Amino acid sequence: MREVRIADLREPQRSAEEQAFFEFALNLRVDLDPAGLIARAETETGLKHLGDTGIVDRLHAQVAAVEADHGLSGLGRHILAERFVGLLKARLRFEDFVGRYPEALDVELEPPVIVVGLPRSGTTHLVNLLAADARFRSMPWWEVREPTPVLGDGPGRDGIDPRYQRAFVDWELGKGVAPLTALMHDRPPWSIEEDCELNDLDLCSYTLEWHARVPAWRDHYLQLDQRSHYRFLRRELQVLSFLRGPKRWVLKTPQHLEQLGPLLETFPDATIAFTLRDPVAVLQSAITMLAYGDRLRRVRVEADELAAYWVDRIERLLRAAVRDAALIPAAQRVDVEFNEFMADDLAMAARILEVALAGLTDDAQAQLEAYLTGNPRGKDGRIVYDLRGDFGLEPAALYDRFAFYFDAFPQIRREVT
Repeated sequence: MREVRIADLREPQRSAEEQAFFEFALNLRVDLDPAGLIARAETETGLKHLGDTGIVDRLHAQVAAVEADHGLSGLGRHILAERFVGLLKARLRFEDFVGRYPEALDVELEPPVIVVGLPRSGTTHLVNLLAADARFRSMPWWEVREPTPVLGDGPGRDGIDPRYQRAFVDWELGKGVAPLTALMHDRPPWSIEEDCELNDLDLCSYTLEWHARVPAWRDHYLQLDQRSHYRFLRRELQVLSFLRGPKRWVLKTPQHLEQLGPLLETFPDATIAFTLRDPVAVLQSAITMLAYGDRLRRVRVEADELAAYWVDRIERLLRAAVRDAALIPAAQRVDVEFNEFMADDLAMAARILEVALAGLTDDAQAQLEAYLTGNPRGKDGRIVYDLRGDFGLEPAALYDRFAFYFDAFPQIRREVT
């Protein structure tokens, strides 16, 4: 397997062409005025109704948090402006669709499987593997980006949904700008993604923290009553199942670790696949991916500040998980220890499906095996991490800090020396 070490993570070394693009990215001027963002979304959709009026207040809170991050480059601000407008457009189209087809909210969802765990803990591989079972409905990236079709924007003569084509073009562009990102978290249009991206149509999730240094938004988000936002997520799933089935979803997002109460209140019959991995290994993977992306979206990488934020953030997620794990009914929970999962991913998937759907059918087994054959892990290589060299962090100190998590889940194995 090809191993890749990003030797210039802290201080990027750029070719002349890369430097020219960086300077362009640095100097972009981007207005994040909330009223302007809303007006643009309304103009581009021809729609006006956003539904819950609280969404405007949350937009203001998110923009204020971004404005306080003075380390963003012009490109970083542009990415966020496009994200805000995209979410507002998706929300306008969602509310318009429900207004036209209120019967979509009568769809009876079947008990879902929800993957809950830290980022970089195998959740992406697990949800993509389970989604290969045709009995499940899942969310490919092209659909997460634009969940509600644009009226009149049907498939072309080639039968391809234009939303898929737009996602494909952006994926190809991203590979050219940041080619190593695919080794850490590739997002081709067909990959199955996180439901927090759907939550974000309500501007209520933790996702903004992955795009900027926004402690003010983190604090605001943690004070929200997430029950209403998870009910909104359920409405979205009903609409998506109305558009195309099945009605039994497989979902995942790390945010659920600190929202188990609202999650289980909304989906009380869910099977929870609870991923467990060494948080130090998680941390080094997450912050390396973020630091690599920061070479374009920020003026400077600021690796030490990035690491400090995410050490704290992962601890918050873990403490909430330890506090609330007992809320999951034992008969509905399957613990997915990372190394056990990596050793035999098909067997782990079979355990989850035994709880959720009384096991694998012959068709389902063939579908999962076909996915594994077509998607071998590490086929394009793997990143070599260096917590000490890149971030000045000592694994031993982190293991002391996260000892409470290992005490709660002693089956987790340490991975970093």
